[in-house]
Amino acid sequence: MATEQSRTAARLMVSPAVILLFLWMIVPLGMTLYFSFLRYNLLMPGMESWTGFDNYYYFITQPAFWPALTNTLLLVLGVLAITVIGGIALALLLDQPFRGQGVVRVMVIAPFFVMPTVAALVWKNMFMNPVNGMFAHLFKSVGLQPFDFLSHAPLASIILIVAWSWLPFATLILLTALQSLDREQMEAAEMDGAGWRSRFWHLTLPHLTRPITVVILIQTIFLLSVFAEILVTTNGGPGTASTNLPFLVYSQSLLSFDVGGGAAGGIIAVILANIVAVFLMRMIGKNLEV
Repeated sequence: MATEQSRTAARLMVSPAVILLFLWMIVPLGMTLYFSFLRYNLLMPGMESWTGFDNYYYFITQPAFWPALTNTLLLVLGVLAITVIGGIALALLLDQPFRGQGVVRVMVIAPFFVMPTVAALVWKNMFMNPVNGMFAHLFKSVGLQPFDFLSHAPLASIILIVAWSWLPFATLILLTALQSLDREQMEAAEMDGAGWRSRFWHLTLPHLTRPITVVILIQTIFLLSVFAEILVTTNGGPGTASTNLPFLVYSQSLLSFDVGGGAAGGIIAVILANIVAVFLMRMIGKNLEV
C-alpha cells in the first residue's frame, strides 16, 4: 500500500515537468504543421488562405531543394568520417601514458564547449580569411597564392569547422571506451607475437564498435540541423553551394517572408530526420544484439 502511494506521489511530482516538456514540443510542432497548409506571407498580413499541400509541392520542386538535400547529406557524412576516424586516432593517442596527460585531454575536449557561432567566426576571420588569415600566411610562407576557402570550397570549409567542434565529443566517448579494454588480453596478444595492426583490427576496433555507433547516432541527429556555421560563414552561398535544409527553411521563411513555405520545409526536414534516426536506431539495435 505504501509502495503504491509513493508511486502515485512520484507521478504527481513529475507530471508538471512532463506536461511542460510535452507542450514545449507539441505546441510549436502543431503550429508549424498548421502554418504549412496556409498561404501565409509576412508582407501581406491578413491575407492568409488555406492552400492544402501546395506549400509542400512548391518547396520540394523549387530548384534549391535537391542541392540543399545533397549538401545536408554530404555535410553529415563528411563530419562523421572526420570525427570517427580522428576520434579513434586521438583516443588511441590520449590513452597512452605521458607527462601532462590530463592537461592535454582537457585541451583536446575544450573545442566542444565553444559556441557554434563563435567557432565559425574564429575560423572565418582568423584561419580562412584569404588576406589576413593564418592559412593565407602559411600559403605565402611557402610561395603559394592564398586560397579563399569559403568562396571556392564553401561546403568543405563548413564540414571542417563543424568537425572541429564535434571531434572532442567523439574523442571523449571513444577514449572512455578504450579505458575499459582488457589490458591483459592486449598483453597476451602482444606476447603471442601480434603486431600493433593486428591488435588494433582484431581487439581494439571490435571493442569500439558500439561506442562508434553511439557517436554516429548522436552526431547525425545534431548534424542534420546545422545552421549557425553556415549563416556566419557563407550565408548559404555562393549560390546554393553550402545551403542545407535548415538554411533553406530559414531562407524561405525569413528572407522570402513565406511562412507557409518555410513551415512546409520544416515539416519535411523533421520527417527526413526521423527517417534517418529510425534507420540508425535499427542498425544500432542489430549491432548491439550481436
